[in-house]
Amino acid sequence: MLWAAAFLWWTLSGLTNLVNLSYAAAARGVRFDWAHQLASQAVGDYTWVPLTVGTFWLARRAPIEPGNLARGLWLHAAAGLVVVLSRAILIFHAGAWLGWFPEPASFGTALVYAGNNLFKFSMFVGVAHALHYARRSRERELAASRLEGLLARAELDALRARLQPHFLFNALSALSELVHRDADSAEQGILRLGALLRRTLDAAEPEVALDDELTFVSHYLEIERLRLGPRLDVAWDIEEPVRRARVPHLVLQPLVENAVRHGLAPRTAPGRVRIAARAEADQLILEVDDDGVGLDAAGARGGAGLGLASTRDRLFRLYGSRQRLALSKLPGGGTRAVASLPLLYGPQAVPA
Repeated sequence: MLWAAAFLWWTLSGLTNLVNLSYAAAARGVRFDWAHQLASQAVGDYTWVPLTVGTFWLARRAPIEPGNLARGLWLHAAAGLVVVLSRAILIFHAGAWLGWFPEPASFGTALVYAGNNLFKFSMFVGVAHALHYARRSRERELAASRLEGLLARAELDALRARLQPHFLFNALSALSELVHRDADSAEQGILRLGALLRRTLDAAEPEVALDDELTFVSHYLEIERLRLGPRLDVAWDIEEPVRRARVPHLVLQPLVENAVRHGLAPRTAPGRVRIAARAEADQLILEVDDDGVGLDAAGARGGAGLGLASTRDRLFRLYGSRQRLALSKLPGGGTRAVASLPLLYGPQAVPA
């Protein structure tokens, strides 16, 4: 690639110079010898190709930079001397034939050519170092981006890991109430809990289809229904198209658990939990309503903490300002939890 770029550069440079020389000759009324000038330009320019490639190679292997300053300066000074001497040898053997200087060549003419060659070498050293520093900068940015992505994924995994034992502890606590009161129901609940845990552990991807999350929530509600019996009624209001939307795993279950455990369970009267999902423009709206005890005077729900906090943190880390999770009082009593997140479809919709 570098050889091709150097060859193309010096070809274009030579052709441009030839055109300029032909116009200058025409302006003076002098005959322009295209064959001789083409040969002269080819020899003069194409001998620069290996020198240019060597300059770029040296800048990459021994750049002039902190930590390598002395070595880089000495090597590039030596390379500059090689360039000047090699061009001097070329001029000595072919300069008279090519018409690069009047015969005989003077010391002043030699100095002019040496200065020109040193200037061109210095120019390529500068360009090579600019490309080298740009490449280093891109590499550092990519490394920082990869590290940032790994840290973000680790944080998300940690938040998800906090939800799993939290869910397990609460489910076991609910089932423990049934052991002495209804052993058969407790046994059914333990089997269903085992299936739920297996499903949770098998979910290696950070996101699932909303339909899978709804299935998970329905299994969880079956366990709670064993404990609460007819006191728990569930209503579903799901728009069919959004069932294919991708959502973070365990995003809906903490909202439902919060409604059941802190909204309905504290009272003895029957209650209802309504679970809804719909699309609004480019947002997926998840709602969990309950007609339970409601929020306290501070607008919070007593005992509700880790599940909602972890869910809120996960959504913020995944979507930033494009998400929202809030609790509010319902006019007729009870509580509404609303999660708004980007409406995304397809695999890997949630950033990994």
